[in-house]
Amino acid sequence: MNIEALISKAAGEAVKALYGMDATDKMLQLQKTRSEFEGNLTLVVFPFVKAARKSPEQTANEIGQYLVEHCQAVEKYNVVKGFLNLSIGDGAWLSLLKAIDEDEHFGTKQATNDSKLVMIEYSSPNTNKPLHLGHVRNNLLGWSLAQIMEANGNRVVKTNIVNDRGIHICKSMLAWLKYGNGETPESSGKKGDHLIGDYYVAFDKHYREEVKQLVAQGMDEEKAKQEAPLIKEAHEMLVKWEQGDPEVRALWEKMNAWVYAGFDETYKKMGVGFDKIYYESQTYLKGKAKVEEGLEKGLFERHEDGSVWADLTNEGLDQKLLLRSDGTSVYMTQDIGTAEMRYEDFPIDKMIYVVGNEQNYHFQVLSILLDRLGFKWGKELTHFSYGMVELPNGKMKSREGTVVDADDLMELMVEDAYKTSMELGKFDDMTEDERHEIARIVGMGALKYFILKVDARKNMLFNPEESIDFNGNTGPFIQYTHARIRSILRKAVQGTMSPVSLTGPISPKEVELIQKMNEFGAVVEQAGKDYSPSGIANYCYELTKVFNQFYHDYSILNEPDEQKKAVRLMLAKNVAKIIKTGMGLLGIEVPERM
Repeated sequence: MNIEALISKAAGEAVKALYGMDATDKMLQLQKTRSEFEGNLTLVVFPFVKAARKSPEQTANEIGQYLVEHCQAVEKYNVVKGFLNLSIGDGAWLSLLKAIDEDEHFGTKQATNDSKLVMIEYSSPNTNKPLHLGHVRNNLLGWSLAQIMEANGNRVVKTNIVNDRGIHICKSMLAWLKYGNGETPESSGKKGDHLIGDYYVAFDKHYREEVKQLVAQGMDEEKAKQEAPLIKEAHEMLVKWEQGDPEVRALWEKMNAWVYAGFDETYKKMGVGFDKIYYESQTYLKGKAKVEEGLEKGLFERHEDGSVWADLTNEGLDQKLLLRSDGTSVYMTQDIGTAEMRYEDFPIDKMIYVVGNEQNYHFQVLSILLDRLGFKWGKELTHFSYGMVELPNGKMKSREGTVVDADDLMELMVEDAYKTSMELGKFDDMTEDERHEIARIVGMGALKYFILKVDARKNMLFNPEESIDFNGNTGPFIQYTHARIRSILRKAVQGTMSPVSLTGPISPKEVELIQKMNEFGAVVEQAGKDYSPSGIANYCYELTKVFNQFYHDYSILNEPDEQKKAVRLMLAKNVAKIIKTGMGLLGIEVPERM
């Protein structure tokens, strides 16, 4: 039992013994004592004043006296109005430190066969272009959320839905046929997703030229956009794809395979992955069938032109198109089909979609439709909605001029980490291979931490230069602290140390550090409830700051008192353990040396 639980239980016994009152857990909540007052934990006594029939000060003094006499952890107390500030004895803090040290998985819970199964969907790329900065935020949030949900004792399935069909795919295919001269990733030396993205851009360039020429010949611009030969050919190709034309399907499979190989490389660099990947080409027909089934049951309605709609006016929304008049599906249909396939594949208890906030309405509607169609988790599906992420203008050129490429960004981060580390002399005693590996860990850690420390719901500006800083609220600052602790522990092992038991006295800074470490489990739990990687990130920073303040004031290896040295080494060891666990929940590696 941790200190908070121990004291809360004792306080409940005090209130029962003194006033005959059965206090609820909500009444017995403890908080960290404010820095201007003496003490470690504070109990608010106002909920007990009525039962005590005494002033808040008298009530607090009586409860405080009871705790000093009956709870070994409480050494002394002081009262400020209705606030009972409790000072915890060194023995209790050291027992807590020992408990943290003995718990390999401290702060996290292990899943069992009976744990809830949570499915998390993230990434959701199109196969006509490479992943970009928006995908980076999406993937990092999705992966981190999966780790956090697992750390809260859930079973987790990580999924991706790939948008691999539609007019945008045909545009890349057609452009490759017309302008590609048989170019392949091997012949060009380009990643497959970049190669296909280049042809998507090429299509757009030639299409604009055709529209421009038609407008110059006197055609209205809107009509020109529909009559341009390229867009007509792309639509013809889409029809052929829908009809299963062997040549079109073969080309589609070949070009998509190039893209998937490129995506896999990007995902690997990013340190993310999936347990199951779904493809829209496999789910859209399933969605159409599910909508037709709903139509037969009277859940939806068919309009005169043959289109199928869901009437959501009773839910305060409008009507939602599910099938067009020509029978083709929309994104909503595909999401229904994907849900059906997932429900067949996994006994899902909770479904979380990691998708940008521009899709808030879409998921509001999807939740209603899935509930109508009988999916038990439909009503309570979670749309983990996040804001836009942008770079400062002029900081980095992108391949298309408008979208920042994920591969380019990651490469830049690793290069900057290498350069910064060299300038600061952190690579002086390393081999070139070690330098490149540390640069990769630091560069990717800087990118991930900078993005994940921000509340996901907010739009954010990502500044590569600010992120690679070895001071302040950054990934490298936390990584460097971990590496420094590991170095201290290696040196301690090399020295001759005889085993000693943990005994006091300990300093206020050491108490503060134990207290901060003890918060980790509650932080992980709250991050799971709030779907908040930023809560983990900012805790890691706070813990790192507290450790560095302690390390500034107290020697570890040069401490002559073996008892004090033992306590400090155990403190350092467990700070490193918690940093590694916490940063791991963000998908961030921490190096053994830097």
